[in-house]
Amino acid sequence: MTPSYLVTHSGGFHADELLSSVILTRLFPEARIIRSRNVEWTTPATDRIIYDVGAQYDPAAGIFDHHQRGAPVRGDGRPYSSFGLVWKHYGADYLAALGVPEAHVSSVHASFDAKFVLPVDLTDNGALDPSIAGELAGLTLPALLETLKPVFDAKDPEADDRAFHAALSIARSFVEAGITTQDAKLRAEALVLSAINETGEGRVLELPMGMPFRAAIVRARADHLLFVVHPRENDWCLTGIRRADEGFELRADLPASWAGLTGQELERVCGVAGATFCHKGLFVAAAKTREAALAMAQIAVDEALS
Repeated sequence: MTPSYLVTHSGGFHADELLSSVILTRLFPEARIIRSRNVEWTTPATDRIIYDVGAQYDPAAGIFDHHQRGAPVRGDGRPYSSFGLVWKHYGADYLAALGVPEAHVSSVHASFDAKFVLPVDLTDNGALDPSIAGELAGLTLPALLETLKPVFDAKDPEADDRAFHAALSIARSFVEAGITTQDAKLRAEALVLSAINETGEGRVLELPMGMPFRAAIVRARADHLLFVVHPRENDWCLTGIRRADEGFELRADLPASWAGLTGQELERVCGVAGATFCHKGLFVAAAKTREAALAMAQIAVDEALS
């Protein structure tokens, strides 16, 4: 079905129908968005896809609501919002339309669902309270998108629709950036796994450029690795490897004597010509050349193992 209309509810908007609109407008760019609660529009028909309104979930009929009794849930019992339902049925096609390689579509679809779509679903259904983010609660994506709604006393009758379309552009940027990031992680993983094989039992992993590396190190069970070295635009970077996805604890810190030092002072303390910087948190350092970065890495390894 190629719809002429994408129908969602009128009035105030939320993240779920905005993000659903991102997916659907990419796939059906000629379709017109209709924001209405009128039964004339919210009744399934062959010329439309309806979402977040209509009190039905019937993919064959092109309607994806989640507010009705008996609304669909995931296999683990957690609820869908309209975004999750649209992503479930159209996400793979969206990824292909966005240029994600076919070999990555399944993995990106699953990872984006878990990390981006599911939290929106849970928040929209009241199953996840943004307050768990503490002082960052107001900076979550659903909260930020809702700040784009018109103020309560806006007089213009077109204010809601105008704000919706402005917010849609912003929401699109977040979705596309999230997809691009997930796809890039898969590309990086292949490069990191190759580098791990070349490193063998060495403790320092050298990469051809800066890239996400922890997931591949975990996948390869390369528990022996302690530091990563890679070139940047004008220098070389030496960084630690976090023990877990959450938190900042490293497998090994850089030497404590380097903390916060730069330039000649750092060169003097570490004994490596070309050493330029060490963060006071001991998780990253820099050097002018590859040789200097590798020399610093070896000193860090020796101290960590001593």
